[in-house]
Amino acid sequence: MEKIFEVKNLSYQVGDKKILKDINLEIEKGKYVTFVGPSGSGKSTLMRILASMITATSGEVRFDGKKIETYEPTNYRQRVSYAFQQPTLFGKSIRDNLEFPFEVRNSNFDEEKVIDYLKMVNLDASYIDKSVNDVSGGEKQRIALIRNLLFPPEVLITDEVTAGLDVENKRIVHKMLQEFNQQGLTILRVTHDESEISASHDKITIKNGEVIS
Repeated sequence: MEKIFEVKNLSYQVGDKKILKDINLEIEKGKYVTFVGPSGSGKSTLMRILASMITATSGEVRFDGKKIETYEPTNYRQRVSYAFQQPTLFGKSIRDNLEFPFEVRNSNFDEEKVIDYLKMVNLDASYIDKSVNDVSGGEKQRIALIRNLLFPPEVLITDEVTAGLDVENKRIVHKMLQEFNQQGLTILRVTHDESEISASHDKITIKNGEVIS
């Protein structure tokens, strides 16, 4: 299988505190990999480095065979997208958020496509013109995921995106991500959810800033 990420001797330190220590791992294209381990073990820090949001203190990360610092940042973030635990919806309406991926690519807003994506997560067309203040936390999470996936990246990093969601919202998110993964999207997931961990086929455990399995 072709590798999409290669991480070699990666460390990250803030002051005297070593958060990641000599991380070595490879991620194959099309995999759905779950990162597990205690809170504070460095999982989210590693994800932020892979997403090029912060820079490692030492070592290297290669994406698609090239060092990530050689990519133009905007282009890289279109290829490697990061979904947060607490998503932020900007502007005044849901439309503002779902138009944004089209705007940054100089594309015309495709309302039909957006409605199809909303239906995929059990939201109807009326949501396009709702205020960002009039949607629940679960709806906000689903809308933020759509924003990430309207133009599917090559890698989606999800950091505790189902934390705090009810069972039905979790089911909807899991189904959507599974469908995209089956279409070839590589997914890297950070979770503490025991049901998600037990259902995972590919797991990487990080403890005290080190990969232990």
